[in-house]
Amino acid sequence: MVLRLGLFYIWKCFDPLYYYCTRLTSLAKRYPNHHNILRVRTTCYKGCEAVLSDGTAIKRNDILIKIHLHNVQILKETKHFANELQKGKWIYRSVERSLPELVTFIKEHDKCDEIKGIIGITTLNRGSGRLGFETIEISSRFYKWFKWFIQFPILYLTTANLSWKDSFRHKPNYLFMSKAALFEKYSKS
Repeated sequence: MVLRLGLFYIWKCFDPLYYYCTRLTSLAKRYPNHHNILRVRTTCYKGCEAVLSDGTAIKRNDILIKIHLHNVQILKETKHFANELQKGKWIYRSVERSLPELVTFIKEHDKCDEIKGIIGITTLNRGSGRLGFETIEISSRFYKWFKWFIQFPILYLTTANLSWKDSFRHKPNYLFMSKAALFEKYSKS
C-alpha cells in the first residue's frame, strides 16, 4: 500500500511535466463544463498499415488524433472503489462521456479534413469494442515491450491484486477508430 501511494505521488508530481513535454491538449480544460478524462494531440502514424472494419486504411504518415487517458485523474477518482469491476465501469463510462467532446475538438481542428481517425495505446482495452474501438496488435516487438514497460506503473496502480506473472498477460495494443465511425457514434444531436 505504501509503495502504491508513493508511486501515485511521484506520478502526480511528474504528470504536469509529461503533459507539457508531450504537447497534449486537455479536453477537460478546453470544454470546462464537462467531466472529460481525455488528453489529445495530433500525430503522424508510424506503424504498419491497418485496415479498419469500415474500410478505412490507416497508413504510415496519416494524421490521427492520439488519445491519452488522464491517468492521475482516473487513479484519484477510482482509488476508493472496492473492486476492479467498479473501476472498469467508471473508466468505460468516463471514456464514453468524453468522446462527444473529442468529436467537437476534431470538427474545430484546422486539419479536420486530413484527420483519418483516432489512436490510443493501452493495456486496459477490455470493453473498448463496445465503445467503437478496434484493437490491433502492435507488430514491432521492441515497441510493444517499450510501451508495456512505460505503462506498467499505470497497470500496477490501477489493479489491486496484480502479480508479476499476471502483468505480462496485459499486452499493449493499438486502439483505432475511424473519424467516420467516431462522428457517426458520438456526434451530438
